[in-house]
Amino acid sequence: MPQQVRGVIARAKGAPTELVTINIPDPGPGEAVVAIKACGVCHTDLHYREGGIGDDYPYLLGHEAAGIVESVGDGVTDLEPGDYVILNWRAVCGSCRACKRGRPWYCFATFNADQKMTLEDGTELSPALGIGAFADKTLVAAGQCTKVDPDARPAAAGLLGCGIMAGLGAAINTGGVSRGDSVAVIGCGGVGSAAIAGARLAGASKIIAIDVDDRKLEGAKQLGATDVINSRNADPVEAVQGLTGGFGADVVIDAVGRPETWKQAFYARDLAGTVVLVGVPTPEMQLELPLLDVFGRGGSLKSSWYGDCLPERDFPMLIDLYLQGRLPLDSFVSEEIGIDGVDQAFETMAAGQVLRSVVVMEG
Repeated sequence: MPQQVRGVIARAKGAPTELVTINIPDPGPGEAVVAIKACGVCHTDLHYREGGIGDDYPYLLGHEAAGIVESVGDGVTDLEPGDYVILNWRAVCGSCRACKRGRPWYCFATFNADQKMTLEDGTELSPALGIGAFADKTLVAAGQCTKVDPDARPAAAGLLGCGIMAGLGAAINTGGVSRGDSVAVIGCGGVGSAAIAGARLAGASKIIAIDVDDRKLEGAKQLGATDVINSRNADPVEAVQGLTGGFGADVVIDAVGRPETWKQAFYARDLAGTVVLVGVPTPEMQLELPLLDVFGRGGSLKSSWYGDCLPERDFPMLIDLYLQGRLPLDSFVSEEIGIDGVDQAFETMAAGQVLRSVVVMEG
C-alpha cells in the first residue's frame, strides 16, 4: 500500500526547508522502498536548496543514507526486505560504453526510480541525487541499494554514500596512492579529511594537510596527517616542497575546487606527480595556466567523480575495515540531530564547525 511519511523539502530557491508529509508509492519493477535509519547533511543538499544544481523544485533533500529495505518490486532478485543497505547515486547500468569497457565507475547511464514521490496534493518531488533520504522512507532504484554488514552504525555507515566515499576514493581509486607515497590534501572539510584517511589506509608515508582553519588541521592530524600547513600563514606550494625534499608531493588532492587551490595543487606536486580535483567548482570559475608548464611537468591531472567508486565493490570492503577498527568513520560524525534540524545543520556546516551533522531517524 502507498504510504505517507515525513520528509524535508526545499520548495523554492533559497527558502527555508520544510518538514512535510510526502507520499511514497509501492515499489514498481526494479525499485525498492527503504526505511531510513540515518542520513548525513552534505553540501550538495545545500546546493539544491540554493538553486546551485537546478530549479526542478520542490526537492526532497538528503542522500548520504543507510537504512533497511522494506519492500521490493517485481524483478528485484538481489535484495529482500530486511537487508541493511547504504544508498548510492551510481546505480550502474551494465550496458553503456563505460560499463562495456570494464569501467563501470564511469557509468554514463546510472538510473533512479521510475515512479515519483509526491506531496499530499500530488506535486511531484525531485529527490536529491535520485535518493531523497531526509525522510522516514524513500523510493529508489534497487541498484541504488548496496548491502553491507548490519553491525555498522547507521550514522557512520551512511556517510559512505557520498562525501566520505568521494574523499577516500579520490586518494585510493583516482589518485592511486600507495605505500610510501607523499600526499598533500588541500581543504580539510569532510571530503578532504576522508582523503587523508584514505591516504593513511593506503600506506602513504607523508600526508600533508592544508587549510586555513587550525581546528580542521588539528582534526586532520587525528585522521592521519603527518604534517599540517595553515595557508593563511605560509605559501602552501613552498611549504609542501619543503616537506618533500624540495620535490613536491607524489599526489596532491584539491578538495576545495577553486582555480587558486587547483593551481596550488598543480605546482605543489612532484614533476611526474598526480593532481586530483575532487572539490566541486561553480560554473563561472575559469582556469588560466601556461600550457608549457602542463607539458613540462608531465604526470597526471585527474578529476574524481564520486571517488571513482563502484559501490558494490567499495562499500562492503570499507564497512569491513570500519568494523575492524581500521577506518575511523565515527570520527566524521560531529553531531547527531533530528529530522527537524536540517536548516540549522546547514548553518553549522557553512560556519565550518562540523565534518558532518547526521540526521538520525526515530526508532
